[in-house]
Amino acid sequence: MIDNEIQKDAIIYCRVSDPKQASVRGDGLHSQERTCRDYGLNKRYNIRHVFEDMMTGERADRPGLIEAKNYIRRHKGTILIIDHPNRLGRDLLNYLLLREEIRKMGGILECPVMEFGDSSSSLLVENVVASVSQYQRQHNAEQTKSRMKARALNGFWVFQAPAGFRYKRAGRGKMLVRDEPVASVVQEALEGFAYGRFETQAAVQHFLQHHPLFPKDGTGIVRHFRVTQMLNQPLYAGYLELPDWGVSLRPAEHEGLISFQTYQKIQERLHGGVYAPRKRNVNEDFPLRGFVMCSCRTPLTACWSKGSHGKYPYYLCPKRGCENYGKSIRRDKIESEFEALLATVQPSESLFKVARAMFKDLWDHRAAQTQSQTKALGAQLVKIDREVDQFLQRIVETNMPAVITAYEERIRKLQEEKFAVQERMANGHRPAASFDKALRTALEFISSPWNIWKKGDLEEKRTVLKLTFPKPLQYARNEGFRTIDLSLPFKVLTQISGEKIGMAHPKCAKLFSGKVQHRPVSIVK
Repeated sequence: MIDNEIQKDAIIYCRVSDPKQASVRGDGLHSQERTCRDYGLNKRYNIRHVFEDMMTGERADRPGLIEAKNYIRRHKGTILIIDHPNRLGRDLLNYLLLREEIRKMGGILECPVMEFGDSSSSLLVENVVASVSQYQRQHNAEQTKSRMKARALNGFWVFQAPAGFRYKRAGRGKMLVRDEPVASVVQEALEGFAYGRFETQAAVQHFLQHHPLFPKDGTGIVRHFRVTQMLNQPLYAGYLELPDWGVSLRPAEHEGLISFQTYQKIQERLHGGVYAPRKRNVNEDFPLRGFVMCSCRTPLTACWSKGSHGKYPYYLCPKRGCENYGKSIRRDKIESEFEALLATVQPSESLFKVARAMFKDLWDHRAAQTQSQTKALGAQLVKIDREVDQFLQRIVETNMPAVITAYEERIRKLQEEKFAVQERMANGHRPAASFDKALRTALEFISSPWNIWKKGDLEEKRTVLKLTFPKPLQYARNEGFRTIDLSLPFKVLTQISGEKIGMAHPKCAKLFSGKVQHRPVSIVK
């Protein structure tokens, strides 16, 4: 070759489908560029630019390839060097389209491993190489999918870990584990929707959006579709399902964030109709509303009344014809009298010994019941398996697609029922709390419902009312609370021990501690 010959301009295009290949493996970007540069130097080409991409080869929006084509449009006759035809694409049709596009732009495609030409033999070789690349791509995809499906059939999640989980290497490869503190946030959101704390998906979205620990997307927003995916994802219950791959619902190898029963409640709420968001309830300002009755036996209502200096809270009787109709009772007055009344419900120390023995007997009785329930649940599992086998046999015997679909849906529901029963059996063997812990919780309430009332929210106050008094209390506007009735636990303790739980009038008695005070209000037993 003559030294003063004009050098031809050339550009290099390199591509890897995974960013890890850029430096970790031998076919990385640097090795591709080195191969193409050596080829260009041997050809005495003038290398003008190197264009790179790190993404799959079948995408049309590869920025590096777009820049390379734009360069060729501006500089006709430029040589485009690639280290292998599959750098343009592994799909035969896409490769041929790109090849023709570069030719029409005025570019010349060259490669160190083969020679491009217009002869029949050159085109044959080129098409064979492109076809082999497509085969390898499809074969690799099939093998990868087959391995992923096999792992999914064994109960392992094979895609990106959803919020609340992360991957951890274990004896059987990577598996999902809790990712705190996000896991606790997701658990709170899912359980809150299942049991009514969050009335709608929008409420769940609002909770996650404003929780500082929950990860947002690139724009700092929790999208609605993401909430929908979370609520429909059985992974959070420790189960796995991939319908597109033929992987039916099955127990997964990882531990869930919620129970399967909670997951079922979520599905019932999602498919049971639209839930309107809860409006602010006036009961939050008036916890005794509806539970305390007027002397005419009509439950008192409540309201905020506007005065000259602001709004004031009142209880009042809504019944027309009652002598107290429309006459207000200050909230502070009636609630302070109730709190004083509630404070008198306090058994003596000797009653606690009786209570402990009672709870122990009840605990042992429930344990015996659990064994019987476990045996019944085992029989239910056998029945479910029998029904599944029957439907499978019917599927084999029919060739009607609609009937097969109906049978498959029924089998799926039976499987869900089976998982719920298995979960109940597993949980039935272990109590939710130890006897001592459960006893402390029960005695904490019996010892002083007043403490829970003062410290609790509206729901806890409502619970105190239901557990302490079996029926609504009567309140006379000018007299206060009338004769009351205590709930069963306090009655039983009184009857067994022979002691009396004092319920003294709040204006006339001190707090009771096991002895009858003067001027007590009568107690219905």
